[in-house]
Amino acid sequence: MRLPAPVRNVIESVRSRIVAPVQEELSIERSNAELLRESVTDLERQLLDPGWQQFVAYAQQEFSTEGMVQLRAICRLYTLKNPLLKRAASLRSAYVHGQGVEITARANGKEHAGEQDVQAVVSAFLDDPGNKRTLTGAEARNQNEHALFTDGELFHALFTSPRTGRVQVRTLPCDEIVEVICNPEDNSEPWFYRRRWVQMSYQGDGSQRNDLREELYPCLDYKPPGRFTRYANMPVRWDAPVVHTTVNRPLHWHRGVPDAYAGVDWARAYKTFLEDWATLMKSLAKFAWRLTSKGSARAQARQALAAGAPRDSLAGKALDVGGTAVTPMDAIMEAIPKTGATLDSESGRPLAAMAGAAYDMPVTMLLADPGTTGNRATAETLDRPTELVLGQRRDLWTSTLQRILSHVITAAVRAPEGPLKGTIIRDPYSDQDVVTLDGDTSTKVDIEWPDLSGADIATIVKAIVDADGTGTMPPELVLRLVLTALGVRDVDELVEAMVDDDTGEFQWPSRPALGGAGGAAAGLLRAGRDPTDAGPGPMEDDDPEPDPPNEEDEDEDG
Repeated sequence: MRLPAPVRNVIESVRSRIVAPVQEELSIERSNAELLRESVTDLERQLLDPGWQQFVAYAQQEFSTEGMVQLRAICRLYTLKNPLLKRAASLRSAYVHGQGVEITARANGKEHAGEQDVQAVVSAFLDDPGNKRTLTGAEARNQNEHALFTDGELFHALFTSPRTGRVQVRTLPCDEIVEVICNPEDNSEPWFYRRRWVQMSYQGDGSQRNDLREELYPCLDYKPPGRFTRYANMPVRWDAPVVHTTVNRPLHWHRGVPDAYAGVDWARAYKTFLEDWATLMKSLAKFAWRLTSKGSARAQARQALAAGAPRDSLAGKALDVGGTAVTPMDAIMEAIPKTGATLDSESGRPLAAMAGAAYDMPVTMLLADPGTTGNRATAETLDRPTELVLGQRRDLWTSTLQRILSHVITAAVRAPEGPLKGTIIRDPYSDQDVVTLDGDTSTKVDIEWPDLSGADIATIVKAIVDADGTGTMPPELVLRLVLTALGVRDVDELVEAMVDDDTGEFQWPSRPALGGAGGAAAGLLRAGRDPTDAGPGPMEDDDPEPDPPNEEDEDEDG
């Protein structure tokens, strides 16, 4: 049925009003989609640029062994020579190890009958002279932190005596580790570290002999069911498992990258800038005056300049300051203008800031001048991120020390003449050794670092006193926390001296507490209260008078 023309016109008008905006929006969407498609195509085309392809190719593969040797050599040299790298390495070491660390085994043989002295085994390992040179001493800790800065990794070989269980730590040079052999089915599980080095020795006649040697050192976590003497036609040192500590290691890489690597270019650029600035200052200082003359006055001026400044007859020093220049009428002497000369050495500060960003250090600390660009509050605010970053480095060292100490305890149990007794079983899930000591002895070792936040000591001590007031903290733990907060060294020895060897009970000091009233203060301290509540105590005279004689005593004596 055909509609009348007026009706069709009305319908067409309504339709055009509804459809036209929709068509316009669809057209805009098509244009946007086309623009987006072109943008994505352009981005993909840029990714195919030869420069990006070469960069991605470098990132997909790990640095070669030869390249890493060269990289580490550059980082070591620049850390010795460049002040920025030397400062960054020293600051990182001071933040991490400057306050020391407390390592304490929970079992000391005094908690209950039958408990073994794990602390004695840990202390013997930490105090071993060879271990102090390599791992546990103050100099060794500083050297190891610098090694992570310049080398990016450490290889600690744990030479273990099968008879006594004694463990001695030695550091293998990372340049001698040429390959990390991993599980063929799991690239993240290292099995062996291949070491190649030249061993130098001397013959009986004094001549030097160099032998090329190559051995495999097993990873500490690799414990196969059977121990074969050779692998890949190389001898295996099962008596020296290795703990590999790395930093800045990308995912799926086997070797670490030095901390110094990211900032070498910027530190070098800042050094070049300062050298150029010093050259400019030297060039500006070479000529200070300009003499303009003509005719015969030129020759007279040359003779006057060649003669030099007059000297003091008594002191013999040149009178070249505040002197008067006498020139002919047609000679003009004036100072060389410095307008337009760039003398600001602070222009290169962004270069130093980039080096600081590479080392997680604010530029105020890297350049050792916090007062130049801001006040003390600004410097301390910038210091907080650095504390968090280097707190993570402490966690890395905690993990390394815990792995090593766990091996020390296990070796002390496995050895026939070892100082600890217990059983060792293989966990079927983790494929690791599980040690159970006799006498219900704990194998836990606590590693505690001093606080990096720099909180007020009085606030920390007050918090410890408040926590002790709950009556849930043993006195030896309270003493340990207080001594640690005060920065006292050898906390373990002091706490152990306060515990009775026979009963294992804490022995309260017999002398009056500071600011307290003798026994009253000690009683308050035992009750978990503040000992200063006892008051200052009775005052004593400087020269007390003797007590009057007792009449009964005189009668008895008579």
